[in-house]
Amino acid sequence: MTDRRSWMPLICFFCAQVLMSFNVAALPISLGGMVEDFGVPPTVASSTIVVYGLAVAALVMTGAKLGQRIGWVILFRVVVVVFAGSSVLMLIGPTVTFAILGQVLAGAAAAIIVPALVALIAENYSGAQQATAVGSLGSARAFSGMTAFLIGGALGTFVGWRPIFFVTLGLAVLVFVFSFWLRRDRGNPEIRIDLVASVLIGAAIIFLTLGFNNLNGWGIIWAEPSAPFAVAGVSPAPVFVVLGVVLGQAFFIWTKRRTKQGKVPLVDLSVLKHPTERAAVYAMFIIVAMEAAVNFTVPTYIQVVQGRTPFDTSLAMLPFNLTVFVTATLIVRFYTRFSPRVIALTAFGLTTIALLWLSLVVTNNWETLPTILGLIVFGIGQGALVTLVFNVLVTAAPKELAGDVGSIRGTTQNLASAVGTAVMGAVLVTALGFGITNAAAEHPELPDELVQQVDLDNVNFISNDDLRQLLEGTDADEAQVEAAVELNEQERLRTLKLGFLILAGISALAALPASRLPGYRPHEIPAEAVGSAD
Repeated sequence: MTDRRSWMPLICFFCAQVLMSFNVAALPISLGGMVEDFGVPPTVASSTIVVYGLAVAALVMTGAKLGQRIGWVILFRVVVVVFAGSSVLMLIGPTVTFAILGQVLAGAAAAIIVPALVALIAENYSGAQQATAVGSLGSARAFSGMTAFLIGGALGTFVGWRPIFFVTLGLAVLVFVFSFWLRRDRGNPEIRIDLVASVLIGAAIIFLTLGFNNLNGWGIIWAEPSAPFAVAGVSPAPVFVVLGVVLGQAFFIWTKRRTKQGKVPLVDLSVLKHPTERAAVYAMFIIVAMEAAVNFTVPTYIQVVQGRTPFDTSLAMLPFNLTVFVTATLIVRFYTRFSPRVIALTAFGLTTIALLWLSLVVTNNWETLPTILGLIVFGIGQGALVTLVFNVLVTAAPKELAGDVGSIRGTTQNLASAVGTAVMGAVLVTALGFGITNAAAEHPELPDELVQQVDLDNVNFISNDDLRQLLEGTDADEAQVEAAVELNEQERLRTLKLGFLILAGISALAALPASRLPGYRPHEIPAEAVGSAD
């Protein structure tokens, strides 16, 4: 019979995940305040978000090996202190440089915390307790996103942006205190870190992230005026994506070669050698990318199109985030009744139905009951999947490879988030521009002379008020302005519906990797079937 351990370590893991996720969610809320306090453009202030994400994605695999070499508990405490230091820089930094440095430190610390959580869960829990602990990480992400917008939105509105980081500082202190309930582990000083692989995967992730994140700004194919440079007229964004893919392939080739030579690789690819583990990674990538796409689409539409505040956005997203939180926590209760394959197929079925429903019922008002119901159903599927596929990876790998599983999880989630956000943005903007161009040609009340005064090559989501202000600088009369506003409303909504329809198609295709997940329940798994598809 498995010994039950105290839940104190779980509190530590939950708070650590909340710490990272709260910091990520707090940064967009703080942008306006940083712009005003530091006197810098929004693009400079948003560098805090970029450098955090890049630091996490580029260093997470190296962080996993550091933990195995030094020992997870000791290294975990050190990086939690570093995270606390990053919060102090955000609180007292006199210039934006300090804020950017603070987020570099936070990202570097998170790159070690991400795999550390998986390794420490495997070290401290087993069986049903381990499944519950894994589920807590998924629910913590939703919980922190929800509370960050509520608390951060309130503080940012009534007090200022800096006090938001008192929350992250307090969380870091709590995590450090609770870390003394963790079961001690010993590092292995004989482990050597593969620097070549670290550079290859780090550069690959950086190029992929920068490429996808700038598809809109720099151009999907041809370089836009805002692009930093062009390669024979081609945007650097797709060039970076190609470079990232090439470097990623070089990383895998190098790692396989090093493994054949009997040397310790940066990440042990044996955790992905079976179809079930690969299917879990594919499924994780899809669901995180879809979540990022929805989290980009809804706030963008509410804040940019409707001109509402981040606090309003948090209220609109509350049903979705609350549903993800509850589902990610409770889904572990179904593990003994249903196989991962059944749960995943059912969950992807729910996300597909929800997205199809949203493509039919979504309107310019997000507070309608049909829209809220669609987001809730999507949240149920999303919450179940994030916990499930992660649990499949953790339980399939030996305890000593838990850090490798954590690094793969971190890399997959960061890359999927960047891809989901960027690709959804590029698709929506491209579809909107195409739709408005065609619609303008079909409206006789909008003559060619007027259309030529508006730059349709740079069409984006804007509010009706902003569009009216833009048209004030043209020859449009009142009737033409109202016709243009009506056209813009129609095409915006049509584009939004198309976006949800595309996501529904991706969700339906996810049944392919979901069907490769294990078809047995944890207590039914035979020893010879571990890690293999049945």
